[in-house]
Amino acid sequence: MTSPIGKTVLYSYWRSSCTWRVRIALNLKEIPYEIKPVSLIKAGGEQHSNEYREINPMEQVPALHIDGATLIESLNILQYLEETRPHRPLMPNDCIKRAKVREICEVIASSIQPLQNLTVLIMVGEEKKDEWAKHWIKRGFKAVEKLLASSAGKYCVGDEITIADCCLVPQVFNARRFHVDLRPYPIILRIDRELENHPAFRAAHPSNQPDCPPEAVK
Repeated sequence: MTSPIGKTVLYSYWRSSCTWRVRIALNLKEIPYEIKPVSLIKAGGEQHSNEYREINPMEQVPALHIDGATLIESLNILQYLEETRPHRPLMPNDCIKRAKVREICEVIASSIQPLQNLTVLIMVGEEKKDEWAKHWIKRGFKAVEKLLASSAGKYCVGDEITIADCCLVPQVFNARRFHVDLRPYPIILRIDRELENHPAFRAAHPSNQPDCPPEAVK
């Protein structure tokens, strides 16, 4: 799993929402990159291999090889891209708006997504995993909807796409996957509809990834 020197390489799993965030940002910033699929469900899990553990000690995706370094953790990667490629900004200039972007990202990345990811669901068990995932998604989306009521314009914070939108869209996909009723979250739904046909978001969609199984393409 070594990365070619000089190339930007994203270690990705097609349905990973954390990796999806990074794909969106790379696309929005028009950074060429190569995908190296890491299967999280293949027997044993490729993320647990000795080779991949050297790339990401947390044995998770994503990992991004860029500028001669390998970075892990999606929000950290998004911040690095923003700091090093500011010409296509994904953060507002206004300090309050920047804080609002980080707020939304933290709720999704810390209080929703980790509680319904594969590792946790395995521990919860097959019988209770859907109920568990729904509970945490609904709890988190209630908070996100309230935050958006004061921050949203066309998108999550104002009328420009930000890192918050990169985090929101994959989490909406997860909510649908677990059959969460999204009608109580009209702002979330409106923003998701606004972005679903944006080229950068569409290209990053799981169904457009090289490791997406044919049966999952809709």
